[in-house]
Amino acid sequence: MVHAMLQMLQDTELKDLVEKVEKGERLSREDGIRLMKSNDLLTVGYLAGLVRKRKNGDNVYFIVNRHINHTNICKTRCKLCAFGKDAGDEGAYLMSLDEVEAKAREVQNARVSEVHIVGGCHPDLRMAYYEEMLRRISRVLPGVHIQAFTAVEIDHFAETEGISPEEVLRRLQEAGLGSLPGGGAEIFSNRVRNMICEKKVSGERWLEIHALAHKIGMRTNATMLYGHVETPEERVDHLLALRELQDQTGGFLTFIPLAFHPKNTGLEEMKLPRTTGFEDLKVLAVARLMLDNFDHIKAFWIMIGPKMAQVSLAFGVDDLDGTVIEERITHAAGADTGQSLTRAELVNMVKAAGRKPIERDTLYNVIEEGF
Repeated sequence: MVHAMLQMLQDTELKDLVEKVEKGERLSREDGIRLMKSNDLLTVGYLAGLVRKRKNGDNVYFIVNRHINHTNICKTRCKLCAFGKDAGDEGAYLMSLDEVEAKAREVQNARVSEVHIVGGCHPDLRMAYYEEMLRRISRVLPGVHIQAFTAVEIDHFAETEGISPEEVLRRLQEAGLGSLPGGGAEIFSNRVRNMICEKKVSGERWLEIHALAHKIGMRTNATMLYGHVETPEERVDHLLALRELQDQTGGFLTFIPLAFHPKNTGLEEMKLPRTTGFEDLKVLAVARLMLDNFDHIKAFWIMIGPKMAQVSLAFGVDDLDGTVIEERITHAAGADTGQSLTRAELVNMVKAAGRKPIERDTLYNVIEEGF
């Protein structure tokens, strides 16, 4: 087995990149494009595994968290999205603050360490709603970290209130916001954004808002939506933009590639296929190789399924996200995964892969290990 692996590394067209990775050298744009276009998945996965082990050993992280999607009413109505609705549409909803609080109360005895909140850019809501939401959740779940509101939502709040994104972030931070999720990044390419989310903030604006969050001491996540109309080059450019900002701020916690689900979206008529397992694993592995200054790469099992997420642990991944509990956005686009996993299921997934499960909080502080 070892001999076969050594022979594979000697014979691969990626031999020069094997040497760079083994030496810990930073990969270039051209290197990334070669990796993204390569069909030599085992070599790419092997290299990603080297980097993963160098950074995190055999640790695989997960979190006990609850998702709250407070509204699907959204002014942008991106073609990529099956979740957003106009007010008055069938299925459109807006949770009252009492309803949001009730969602938090449901997990008071579930040792949840994070509440994750994202929703549509509701045209009529004001900052007071979001600030009170954060305060109520903090009262109901004291000590629980609130990760909420994408950069797209932050920009929307700033526009609605006529204030700067930095002021929005500071007000939300004061009300209890702990960190930003990575959603809304999609692909930074203007060409792609004009096709799939033309009303959404630009990639440059997304990066600017995350830089502002880092400036005020807030950590954030980063994502990339792949498997629609983007090119391998555009994927790599997206990763490089994230790497450059991380060089400057060090504020990103983790990177999460998000596999596009076309069902019920404005892109469904293009007959785009769902991403393949081969592609999912390659994107995760290439991300691990290109984002050398990110500590963690997360496989979001809601998007790619628990079994593929488990396999991805051999392709550079060290984080499986968490219990989730009631995710609506991906399921609106036809996700056939469950709404949640139990803590025991996550532990068993990790142990079956020969890795060490670590329950973490949002900031990767260890809550429990030694399962």
